[in-house]
Amino acid sequence: MSKSLDFENYLSQMNQSLKLQGLQPKTVQAYCRTLRRVNERINKPLNKLTPKDLKDYFASLVDEYSWSTVKLDRCALVFFYTHVLEREWQWIKIVKAPRVKTIPVVLTQSEVIHVLSQLEKPRYKAVLILIYTCGLRISEALHLRTEDVCREKMTIHVRNSKGNKDRLVPLPYLTLSVLEWYWRMHRNRNLLFPKFIGLPERVQRATKSMEIGTVQSAFKAAVFDSRINKNATVHTLRHSYATHLVEAGVHMRVIQEILGHASPNSTAIYAQISKPAENDSAGRINKMVQNLSKLF
Repeated sequence: MSKSLDFENYLSQMNQSLKLQGLQPKTVQAYCRTLRRVNERINKPLNKLTPKDLKDYFASLVDEYSWSTVKLDRCALVFFYTHVLEREWQWIKIVKAPRVKTIPVVLTQSEVIHVLSQLEKPRYKAVLILIYTCGLRISEALHLRTEDVCREKMTIHVRNSKGNKDRLVPLPYLTLSVLEWYWRMHRNRNLLFPKFIGLPERVQRATKSMEIGTVQSAFKAAVFDSRINKNATVHTLRHSYATHLVEAGVHMRVIQEILGHASPNSTAIYAQISKPAENDSAGRINKMVQNLSKLF
C-alpha cells in the first residue's frame, strides 16, 4: 500500500474514533489537521514513527508554532496511538510545554461602555452587549435560539457548550430589552442572531447564524476607534464580566457556574476581593450592567 493510501486510511480511522469518543467538531478538525501535518513533515508511514522522528518533528514545531499548537499536536498523537494504532504512547516526555500563567486582558466598566458606544450596526451592538452582560463565549451567543430566552425566570439556556455541557445563566433586564429591541428588527422565529443576508425578508427566514469573524472584526474596529490601548478581543468581554462580578461582590462559586468552568481554579483568576458576598447575585448583576443603558 502506498504512503498516501496508508495515510488516508489512518485519517479515516482517526476521524471515526474521534467522533465515537464524542469529541467536539472543532477538536475533530484540529486533531485531523495534526495528522496531516505529521504526515507531510515525516516521510514515513504513521505506524512506523520512532522516538527520534517525533523528537525532530516537535523540535521544528517549537521553532515555527506557538506552544498551544505544540500541545495540541501532542494530544492528537496520543489519541492516534491510543485509539487508532491501539498502542501505548511510549514517548510522553518528548515534549513538555512550559507552564505559563498569564493574566487575561480586562476592560474596566467605563472602558466596556466606551468601546461598545463605537458600534453603529445594531446586530453587533446587541450581540456584544449580550456577550458582556452574560459572560458568554462568542459561539455560545451567536448560536442562541429564541426558545433559549426565558423571560419568566430571567435566564438564558446555553446549550451544548464547551465540554458538551448545558448551563443556565442569569439574564439582566437590560439585556432582555436589548435582545427584544434587536429581534424586532429581524423577527426571525428561531435565531436571535440570524446571518445578515440582505433584504429583511431573507434575514427573517435565515437558518444560519451570524459569522464569528464579522463580530470579531466589528469589535476590533470598535477598540481601535475607542483609542483604548489594550489588546482586547471579543473574549475580553467575558473576562471583564467575570472580573466585574467579583468587584460587585458576587460569590466565586456563582461566577464559576455562570461561566461554565469545570474547575474553580479556572475562575480563581478573577478573585480580586477577599470576601465576596453570595446573596442577591441577580440583583448585583442587574446593578452592574445598568450603566449600559446610556448606549440607547
